[in-house]
Amino acid sequence: MSSSRETPSLGAALDPRSIAVIGASENPNKIGGRPLLYLSRFGYRGSVHPINPNRAEVQGLKSVPRLADLDASPDLAIIAVPGEAAVAALDECAAVGVKVAVMMASGFGETAGGKAQERRMVERARARGLRIVGPNSQGLANFGSGAVASFSTMFIEAAPADGPVGIVSQSGAMSVVPYGLLRGRGIGVRHAHATGNDADVTVCELAAEVAQDPGLKLLLLYLESIPDPHHLARAAATARERGVAVVALKSGRTPAGQAAALSHTGALANEDRVVDAFLEQHGIWRARDTGDLVAAAELYLKGWRPDGRRFVAISNSGATCVLAADAASQVGMPLEPLGPETQQALRRILPSFAATANPVDITAALLTNSGLFGQILPVIAADACADAFLIGLPVAGAGYDVPAFARDAAAFADGTGKPVVVSAPQPGVAAAFRAQGLPVFESEGAAVRALHQLIAHHELVARAAGRPVPEPAGRPVPEPAGGREGTHRLLNEAESLARLAASGVPVVPHRLCRTAEEAVAALAALGGPVAVKGCSGEVAHKSELGLVHLGLSDAGAVARAFAACRDGLAGAGAAFDGVVVARMARGRRELMVGAHRDPSFGPVVVIGDGGRYVEALPDTRILLPPFGPGEVRAALASLRVAPILAGVRGEPPVALEAFVACACAVGRLMTEPGAGIASLDLNPVLVGTHEAECLALDAVVVLREGAA
Repeated sequence: MSSSRETPSLGAALDPRSIAVIGASENPNKIGGRPLLYLSRFGYRGSVHPINPNRAEVQGLKSVPRLADLDASPDLAIIAVPGEAAVAALDECAAVGVKVAVMMASGFGETAGGKAQERRMVERARARGLRIVGPNSQGLANFGSGAVASFSTMFIEAAPADGPVGIVSQSGAMSVVPYGLLRGRGIGVRHAHATGNDADVTVCELAAEVAQDPGLKLLLLYLESIPDPHHLARAAATARERGVAVVALKSGRTPAGQAAALSHTGALANEDRVVDAFLEQHGIWRARDTGDLVAAAELYLKGWRPDGRRFVAISNSGATCVLAADAASQVGMPLEPLGPETQQALRRILPSFAATANPVDITAALLTNSGLFGQILPVIAADACADAFLIGLPVAGAGYDVPAFARDAAAFADGTGKPVVVSAPQPGVAAAFRAQGLPVFESEGAAVRALHQLIAHHELVARAAGRPVPEPAGRPVPEPAGGREGTHRLLNEAESLARLAASGVPVVPHRLCRTAEEAVAALAALGGPVAVKGCSGEVAHKSELGLVHLGLSDAGAVARAFAACRDGLAGAGAAFDGVVVARMARGRRELMVGAHRDPSFGPVVVIGDGGRYVEALPDTRILLPPFGPGEVRAALASLRVAPILAGVRGEPPVALEAFVACACAVGRLMTEPGAGIASLDLNPVLVGTHEAECLALDAVVVLREGAA
């Protein structure tokens, strides 16, 4: 199902004025009983209506047999009955005008045979203005309003507290596991929502609604698929406007994980590198695992806006200083020396054997003089050569004035306005710093990684500023039986080069020759050595069939190559469209540009190192159009081959601006509505040390069905 371009507000899902529970149970430990318990316990102020044909009262509330027996339609209905009863309840909700139904029953789209039934349910509901969360949903929980329409046990184990964090997840478990971790750290959570199968309301659409909450500072997402990137991009844009950080955990990084996602939610797994590119381009930080999802929460909630990556470590342990320096170097946060005046001032305070450049090692002298800590922090605060700080106290306690350390550190953070993290493995020491509102971690490595996440995410958001929200493209549509051959048309090399040249891509001088005499004439016209390649609209990769002959300089060799290509194609049962005779070109490096259409994200462009080993030794980056030259340059700079492109051992750098323009031309071509390009490959694109030296030597273009 595709989402409408202008979807109605989901306010009734997040802040309903009235809630009905279909299948309401007296037992608070059953799916139909727990939401009633929560609505009562967590302060929901709207009206609650149990629906149970066998009881006049459920958990102290008047019950009615059917929704139609209520005086007014509720905003939200919880469907806590299974199977066909759930389908009938959904139709009843639509009939009486319910706005949103949370369908907790499973056995629909996440099973092999339930997808069609799920689709029919959504069509009937949409036709009558009903939105569905689920099926297979654990429910929705808004602790700001008390509207906890969920059956999760987590809210009993970890008492809720309203706060500035929202969690939106396709998985029920992953809507509450981050909640539990955050509550264990004393962080309040306002939203904890699970969308289940995403049959109608998707995790992305609900995230876009939650992002509008004015009390939100951090939005955490768990995604098993991204069926509607439009809504996720809109959520990210809203979050950027409001200063809300968005962190996403996208599962299915590996083929095994993708297979598990299919069995768990019936979702199509998105190609993982495309997901990376999409999240990056919209300023969403991608977490690696559940712990990573919440690791930097306290830093985000402080509201810090880092100005750079320069890092200063302060500790009473030389080992901690070294470990912090290692961790910072690994994530690209340089430890630049503090200014000469700062170091001179520190030397007047610290023992002669202390390190004052950066890291700053107070040494064990802190045990005999607890005042050293409070004395050096104002000195360091005045230095302009730092953007973020770590205070590491691996050992403190008896004999140390830890409360004073914590107060001084908090004053230091407030005075600089810059991010400050603390590493303190001892619980008592950590508690003193947490009481002053500082983020505390058990190890310097964890502290540095969280600090890096904050800084790098801030940079990511800055790059995403102004990024357009893509138009909704609907849900992925599987290709008809027969695959690409039945729905797409492969252009031969000559046609492919012509199509690309017309779009501004520089291509090698060449001629299409249908006779040996034409091929020999092309040698004379092009001058110098040539390549002769078999040309067919039925063969994408020529070298495997012996259809590529390079460095030919005389008429006899060209004529023999023509015959070999003709016979090779005949032997393969492929049509013979002639041969392409192309001038041999010189250059420094072979790069590549490729593009295709992802069923969820639309046009995708791949750039990187090229040549015959591009698949065996991939060194590429993905860009999602529209993009500009700056994004292409940044992608090239991130390649492993980037140092070679920049020039090594006295070699001049490769001139890349013409290649940058080539990649941008491909990006524009893929977004042209009438171009009809399904996929293309330019490999190799030869580049040299002068801007004129940029030529696509080979090209494969595949047109979509019906494209001219």
